Amino acid sequence: MNCVILQPSYIPWRGYFHQIYKADVFVFYDDVQYDKHGWRNRNRIKTSSGTRWLTIPVLSKGVMEQRIPINQVRINPHENWGKKHFRSLRQNYGKAPYFDRYAPLLEEFYARPTVWLADLTIELTIALARELGITRTQFLRSSSLRVSGSKTERLVEILTMLGATHYISGPSAKNYLEEEKLAAAGISLEYMIYDYPEYEQLYPPFDPHVSIVDLLFMTGPDAAKYIWDVGA
Repeated sequence: MNCVILQPSYIPWRGYFHQIYKADVFVFYDDVQYDKHGWRNRNRIKTSSGTRWLTIPVLSKGVMEQRIPINQVRINPHENWGKKHFRSLRQNYGKAPYFDRYAPLLEEFYARPTVWLADLTIELTIALARELGITRTQFLRSSSLRVSGSKTERLVEILTMLGATHYISGPSAKNYLEEEKLAAAGISLEYMIYDYPEYEQLYPPFDPHVSIVDLLFMTGPDAAKYIWDVGA
């Protein structure tokens, strides 16, 4: 059984969804420490003046000092960020071929009075995965599994609990993953290779690392051909 364990992210890039596609079980690693300058609450879109960040404002006081986990980070209720993000998407992608196809879904999420960051990012990621045609992957949150330990030992505990036999990881994990512990548990390991074709973007030059919404707005139902159905 293939398993992926990744921290929840805001409208992540296509490589994130490729890992979801390859997984039988995808675990949102939501009870590890929040990283303030990571991808938990922000991502990038293309604009006529270059790449731009869309950032969900969070109540960050004490988050790093107290090592608060991702699933306990609150969205700042005093900022009207949802309308701002949707306005940015409309301004920059309103002329994209498939903007109208996905705009209602995104607008509905932005209108929700969500308290917890992880609730929003996880539910939106699952909704976008469904739009990409991913239907067989089972989604779980690590916080629901109540595992202990740290680093590789904790990953192994999650994988063993779920009965996983194959772990799929991003290539950056080569720097810290203790591969021998996975092997000792009888779990094979695969590192992702991100080698995706270009597609037409509204604002050249091409940037492969922007949010999945860029690909969806530009290619619509053919988006999978630019992720896992390359050459199909």
